[in-house]
Amino acid sequence: MARPTEVPPFSGRFHGGAFFRSADLAPGSFYPSHSHAWGELLYSFSGVMEVTPGSLHFLVQPRYGLWMPPGVKHAGANRARTAHCSLYVAPQMCGGLPQTTCALAVGPLARAILLELKSREALACDDARQRRLLRVLIDELTSAPTQGTYLPFSDDETLGPILHALQDDPRDERTLADWAGVMHTTQRTLARRCVRDLGIGFAEWRRRLRVIKAIELLEDGATVESVALQLGYSNSSSFIAMFHRMVDVSPDEYRKNSAPGSGQSLNG
Repeated sequence: MARPTEVPPFSGRFHGGAFFRSADLAPGSFYPSHSHAWGELLYSFSGVMEVTPGSLHFLVQPRYGLWMPPGVKHAGANRARTAHCSLYVAPQMCGGLPQTTCALAVGPLARAILLELKSREALACDDARQRRLLRVLIDELTSAPTQGTYLPFSDDETLGPILHALQDDPRDERTLADWAGVMHTTQRTLARRCVRDLGIGFAEWRRRLRVIKAIELLEDGATVESVALQLGYSNSSSFIAMFHRMVDVSPDEYRKNSAPGSGQSLNG
């Protein structure tokens, strides 16, 4: 059964304009829809968070953090076990950060600081070193490249059902032309709507979906061969090549780095 998770406010817990917290969530946890006066960076150390700020839909996965400016109403959920953190930034500290909700590429230094903060979370919040780390982290995020949403979505009456079907069965190999026949439209129409609503092509969207599904399966302990089969690849080498191209590491390297205590990996 889904279980609600604590949401802000955290009165009196801000020090130096920022507050950090982390959590390990059981499968099926969720954050009810809420908003607050602070900006927020959501980052998952392992697992994938689904976050819906307003009408947008984000899947927060490794290498990227989700930034939401102050006042953005959002909800979050995770299907598999997830270890994540939130960095809350006071409004007066948000001037250099993006003014719209977007994914940020989290670089090595920012990632190392997030891991250090996670390891020090039990210490007093007014620890001077922690305050300095928070300031450096905000500086790093201010200059981080924006990525939009890693897996954009669409509520279009024609395109939306196709994306939902692929989420339910990522092995589905039907082409855009095949789907056009199913939806009684043209391939050109679907391609235009992908560009309009997703900002990327259909094939790229499906590759990103499969990466996210692969991450969930790998973190649940599935073998590379099993993941490749479940995602519709005829052999594991094709899956490994795709995963490495998209994530910069092999599936085996990713699983090793995202194991508890290893410190690699992307929250409400």
